[in-house]
Amino acid sequence: MRYLSNVVTLRLDEAACIGCGRCPEVCPHAVFVVEDRKARIVDRDACMECGACVRNCPVGAISVVAGAGCVAGLLGGVLGLKSECCCSEERGCE
Repeated sequence: MRYLSNVVTLRLDEAACIGCGRCPEVCPHAVFVVEDRKARIVDRDACMECGACVRNCPVGAISVVAGAGCVAGLLGGVLGLKSECCCSEERGCE
């Protein structure tokens, strides 16, 4: 499943990662893999921003603004509100 492209707040500090493998275990959308003893994001746009990876990372190498993904932004767009995108400076989007 895809949400909106290039708006996910998910970030991984690869230098801090210890390669424990928890993130791919708990991610419902297979966003992560572990290769060469480090996690790597393989499909950022598949992230639904549930926060499971953040809650399970023992070293705090992952960050995401957990919520309902971009559902609020999509619904707002359909309802004619400000923007179809949930991305904003407050959410840490690039």
